[in-house]
Amino acid sequence: MTEQRTVTVFGATGHQGGSLVRAILADPGSGFAARAVTRHPDSDPAQELRRLGAEVVRADLDDEESLVAALEGAYGAYLVTNFWEDMDAEHEKAQAASLARAAGHTGVQHAIWSTLEDTRDCIPLDDDRMPTLQGSYKVPHFDGKAEADQYFTDAGVPTTFLRTTFYWENLFGTFAPQRAEDGTLELNFPMGDSMFSGIAVEDIGKTALAILKRGTDFIPATISIAGEHLPVADMARALSEALGQPVRYRPLTPDAFRALGFPGADEVGNMFQFYADCAPRFTAARDLEAIRTLNPALQNFSTWLTKNRANFPQP
Repeated sequence: MTEQRTVTVFGATGHQGGSLVRAILADPGSGFAARAVTRHPDSDPAQELRRLGAEVVRADLDDEESLVAALEGAYGAYLVTNFWEDMDAEHEKAQAASLARAAGHTGVQHAIWSTLEDTRDCIPLDDDRMPTLQGSYKVPHFDGKAEADQYFTDAGVPTTFLRTTFYWENLFGTFAPQRAEDGTLELNFPMGDSMFSGIAVEDIGKTALAILKRGTDFIPATISIAGEHLPVADMARALSEALGQPVRYRPLTPDAFRALGFPGADEVGNMFQFYADCAPRFTAARDLEAIRTLNPALQNFSTWLTKNRANFPQP
């Protein structure tokens, strides 16, 4: 039997990391074993990963020694940070720098860093279409990750830079359809008629595993992924058909969305405005056929919706 190479997966009980751990465990012939990293190894989600066959270890992105320990002896690593824990781009960049140093120190042979575009390449800081946030960013959770790319290069880490996009699973939570006063479900996104790129979380893990299987083919390289590009109005029509009840698209202006006042509304409003105003370059970077060569099971929105309709409000 061929010896399996360990892949240390950060954020293993979250969306992205969890999807890769499950992809590895579902493919015993991949040649990889999953080391799932979490701050809470005794939690129910961590115990479930252990039951499925993952090695579960504790580490904290704010404790660099724990990152080194989690990476020791690993062939590969999936490196991801979570801006939304405190919505502080400088803190997220500090965590990314710790990951880069730890990966460099331990000699990881293939790191996948989960990153995003620098929105300021499309909407410069002096562009008043949207407010500047946290001093020097347009969309901090994009721009901070993009700045952190350099840390991995500087640390000499063999890295694939994986640019993701909006998870369709967000439609179960923060961005779920809302009941209007007349009882109709609404998608309230400030996207106008622009193409919107989304992806099933499951496909992030499957694509990341495919990248690992390709060895050095994508070191260094930037791989940008999505499952489909479509207008939000088309998403609403697909939801209407799948759920058997009307779902309408109510496009807000970015300013109206930023004024909603929930924590991070300005950040999210800027994000959607970037998606809309910069859609041509954002979608062009995500060649669906090329992505499908890596992940033949790549789901479009309708396919994902069929699998997940039970998670939406029922009539």
